[in-house]
Amino acid sequence: MNYAELDALGDGLYDAWRMRKTLAPLTSRVPTLTIDDAYRIQQRMVARRIEQGEYVIGKKIGVTSKVVQQMLDVHQPDFGILLSGMHYEDGSAIAMDTLIQPRAEGEIVFYLKHDLRGPGITPAQVLAATESVAACFEIVDSRIHDWKIRIQDTVADNASCGVFVIGTERIDPATLDLALCEMTIEKNGEIIATGNGAAALGHPANAVAWLANELGTRGISMKAGEPILSGSLAPLIPVVAGDVLSVRIGGIGSCSVSFI
Repeated sequence: MNYAELDALGDGLYDAWRMRKTLAPLTSRVPTLTIDDAYRIQQRMVARRIEQGEYVIGKKIGVTSKVVQQMLDVHQPDFGILLSGMHYEDGSAIAMDTLIQPRAEGEIVFYLKHDLRGPGITPAQVLAATESVAACFEIVDSRIHDWKIRIQDTVADNASCGVFVIGTERIDPATLDLALCEMTIEKNGEIIATGNGAAALGHPANAVAWLANELGTRGISMKAGEPILSGSLAPLIPVVAGDVLSVRIGGIGSCSVSFI
């Protein structure tokens, strides 16, 4: 496909986000769509939002855990760009009419003390470059009808970015084994999911190293101070108006979010 055709698909996804509607899977309309094509579409969708006043504040890694890969039938990670309009404070109430078909993920967020750029970044280098980690909810949200996605669909759709909420506690990862940190998610006062750091590609730092190297092949750095969402540690949790969610990750902290 040429750039004009790919940009038209990115415009369609931007319009779907803006109008809170879903589209048929891109892969059903363009069976030859490649992952590189999909990242070009993602760039266009993100650029359209930036044109309207948003700005880049971080990065996210998607589809890192086996359970999420099985749920979505997508079997490799991807990345998306976090924009200023996606961030909510800990304890926020999020209006459902700003979303389409949201699902919640509990994650560990990394904050770097200096920039990282691949290729060749190792998990040990990630940990050495990390100033702090925190607990997070990412509320993923697909513009693809009924989440009928292949890897190209979710990549094009900015890795199904919706919004995110980060806890206020910041912990030095040198004091922890992040792979062993246990996570518990409660929904409306009942435990609904558990997991641990190893769910994200065996260790969250593995996921962040993957991201640094993947971004590096595209000429992009991970910036100091940006939140880097390292991937879900449990199955995706559908949410509706009235739901209240809280996540606690052992040794790291907690955060909460509600939906109205």
